[in-house]
Amino acid sequence: MAAEPSPLQVAVLVMAYGGPGSIDEVEPYLMDVRGGRPTKPQLVDEIRARYARIGGRSPILDLTRAQAVGIGRALGDRFRVYVGMRHWRPYIQETVEAIVGAGQRRVVGVAMAPHYSNMSVGAYEKKLLQAAGDRLETSLIRSWWSHPRFLDAVTDRVTQALQRFPSPSAVPVIFTAHSLPEHILASADPYPEEIRRSAEEVARRARLADWRVAYQSAGATQEPWLGPDAEDVITELAKSGHKGVLLVPIGFVCDHVEILYDIDVEYQAVARRLGLQLERTASLNDDAGLVAAVADVVRTAASERGWL
Repeated sequence: MAAEPSPLQVAVLVMAYGGPGSIDEVEPYLMDVRGGRPTKPQLVDEIRARYARIGGRSPILDLTRAQAVGIGRALGDRFRVYVGMRHWRPYIQETVEAIVGAGQRRVVGVAMAPHYSNMSVGAYEKKLLQAAGDRLETSLIRSWWSHPRFLDAVTDRVTQALQRFPSPSAVPVIFTAHSLPEHILASADPYPEEIRRSAEEVARRARLADWRVAYQSAGATQEPWLGPDAEDVITELAKSGHKGVLLVPIGFVCDHVEILYDIDVEYQAVARRLGLQLERTASLNDDAGLVAAVADVVRTAASERGWL
């Protein structure tokens, strides 16, 4: 039997976006993402085809659970780590009920997204606060991109991936993150600046001579999204004579459809047409450096609230 939690124990809610666990779950998952609005049948079929290409399901829940196990191990007995998803099961709301039901009174919420935007991390925070109400004391971690262990882990992946090229020092590097609608700029959202600064830090650590930031996986809406688009940058580099390009999806911390399909299928098809060697860094997933970075920011947040 699992041990009963101590009333002095601090709960940790590790949050991620969520994804369908099977092809049959794609349509209801998309409806959840769209706030209950139905998705056009042709788009549902297209998304189903994407998941079929990457194994018929999203690995994000399994990988987030593995991250949570590592974070819990790093934090020790004073903490109890839970997992909640924004758009699929187990939902953040459901996990908060489990936290309250287990007798917990304090929770640190951390999204497995290193860079803050009100549209992304802010949405996780709102769901946690709404579910918690006045039943839990909450501490929210806005961003953790600047933690040295995270930056070092990404740098290690960059160094390893560059060795796949005949002339590593000549390879241009593209740091990518999920695009967001451009209207976030009107509210001075910190997301683009945090992406740029994290890329800059990794480039400095890895001593990269040629690097840039681009965005990927923009939504299918008419409004403008943050750019430049990664596919356009890949194409421009090939046309300017480069034979290889390294993609570093620094805005993502585990494998899911934006990595396994958008990069590994779509961008690779573009690279083949261009006669370009396109490589990407391996996802961090439950890398020890990533786990240590998140555990450290969680511990700091709990300490600052006087919970330890």
